[in-house]
Amino acid sequence: MTKIILTGDRPTGKLHLGHYVGSLKNRIALQNEDDTEVFIMIADQQALTDNADNPEKVIENITEVALDYLAVGIDPSKTTIFIQSQIPQLAELYMYYMNLVSVSRLHRNPTVKQEINDKKFGESIPAGFFTYPVSQAADITAFKATHVPVGEDQKPMLEQTREIVRDFNRTYNKDVLVLPEIVLPPKNHARLVGIDGQGKMSKSLNNGIYLGDSEENIKSKIMKMYTDPNHIKIEDPGQVEGNVVFTYLDIFDSRTDEVAELKEHYSRGGLGDMKLKRRLNDVMQDYLRPIRERREEFAKDKAEVYRMLKAGSEKAERVAAATLDEVKDAMGINYFKKFLFQKIRLIFGGRAILFLLVI
Repeated sequence: MTKIILTGDRPTGKLHLGHYVGSLKNRIALQNEDDTEVFIMIADQQALTDNADNPEKVIENITEVALDYLAVGIDPSKTTIFIQSQIPQLAELYMYYMNLVSVSRLHRNPTVKQEINDKKFGESIPAGFFTYPVSQAADITAFKATHVPVGEDQKPMLEQTREIVRDFNRTYNKDVLVLPEIVLPPKNHARLVGIDGQGKMSKSLNNGIYLGDSEENIKSKIMKMYTDPNHIKIEDPGQVEGNVVFTYLDIFDSRTDEVAELKEHYSRGGLGDMKLKRRLNDVMQDYLRPIRERREEFAKDKAEVYRMLKAGSEKAERVAAATLDEVKDAMGINYFKKFLFQKIRLIFGGRAILFLLVI
């Protein structure tokens, strides 16, 4: 059985190292697996739910996100990359699913509650933002995704999608929609902390190193990294735990034995923060240089990037259209299709099915 993956990103800014460590590396591995089909959605409609007054921000970043995908090695010949708003069937599925979800159930979704609080909407919650778990269910089911990789905080969203799938199939007494499996990160997988040490790397917190950052920007950000505020003098013992420089060295520096020695040296004293930051800068420059260079090469022909997105969107629309047709059949609302079939049966009798197959 083919494993179908759906994942994606909101185009509200360029992608950073947190995206790469948290999901992009895994997507590259998935696209190279046998019997696996990967769909990656640039979720512009979802991004507009809290950026309706600034659509330019979303529009401009569609290309930026696509360039980041290509730069890290996501291959359009193996992975279908598409733009959410270019698949009209998603909006129609969204509307049908809305009738299966109560307002009180949406209120109970902890992820939505937290994000509403974070964005300080108060009583002025955009309806599209409030109902986006239903929109997400439309996205997932349209492509009959069997597996959806998400972070722990997104688990309630997937649980709601699974509820909608079960409710639809039960209500219309037909197993049309596929029940997706939630794929969570490994237990030892940690989100990449921001350079300020204040929680995860995030576009909104402006504490990230971006995949397309210049050498100068990378160096500047590393030199500002949070270390141990009590490590005043070089000879002072330093704290490794919570030290962002060591967090990054653990992830990106392949010379693990040397990193272990640096930790021991830092803990007993005699090792300065600047020496550690210079080492990390060398590591990150080597790590990000090929990604940046590929990104710059792809950026020379943005028309080709849009052709890739158009081709991916056309393929995605064909898949979503087939699912929508099955959904409408199950609901009994493919009126003209039913009428045509009945009319042909009247004319051709028992040969109606053969006639339809030939068409």
